[in-house]
Amino acid sequence: MSDSTTIAVVGTDTGVGKTVVTAGLTWEFRDRGVDARAIKPAQTGHPPDDDAAFVADACETDEAATCLRYFEEPLAPRVAAERADDPLEYEPLLADCRRECEQVPVSLLEGIGGLRVPLAGDREVIDLVADLASSAVVVTRSGLGTLNHTALTVNALERRGVDVHGIVCNEYEGASVAERTNPGALERMTDHPVETVPPLPGSDPATLANGVHDALQRSFVDRLLETA
Repeated sequence: MSDSTTIAVVGTDTGVGKTVVTAGLTWEFRDRGVDARAIKPAQTGHPPDDDAAFVADACETDEAATCLRYFEEPLAPRVAAERADDPLEYEPLLADCRRECEQVPVSLLEGIGGLRVPLAGDREVIDLVADLASSAVVVTRSGLGTLNHTALTVNALERRGVDVHGIVCNEYEGASVAERTNPGALERMTDHPVETVPPLPGSDPATLANGVHDALQRSFVDRLLETA
């Protein structure tokens, strides 16, 4: 394991389950004795949305997650910052993320919406991921339409030199032909392994994180740790 590794947990869109997967992975790493921390560069829609707090609650310690900037309106960070007259500049945000990443052996950088979401100035979420991440996990929906969105997301990461570790199809039920065939199709299209996480009951962070832990194959997490 290297001195400091960042794994980006990115999504194809807003609301696909990045936070739950981030919480599950952070909990898993810490349970294995790895000092891992989730980093949210900017949180919009706060309150009530607070992804870092969700991860901290799941891991039962504030040391498990941090958020660098908060904005009230549920918009892209650049737009929310402009409307709040609260400047958000890319280079200082990048420096703050680097500083946080260097404090622990493994950082889970949680994305904000999709990769092309405006972040700060003329930079987007993908710029931050490319500047910080040694690898990435892509979280996506399981149903009809996910093939195109997921393949485009993987291609965008690879064009920027980001190693894609794998794909997680969230809320997978296998209730339709599309859902049942999508994991295999995504593996063929992207040449990356695909994991599935079923719909998880309730809203308790620890319960949801444990559900992700139960759903992901041990070999998937093992390979993630090998990159760290």
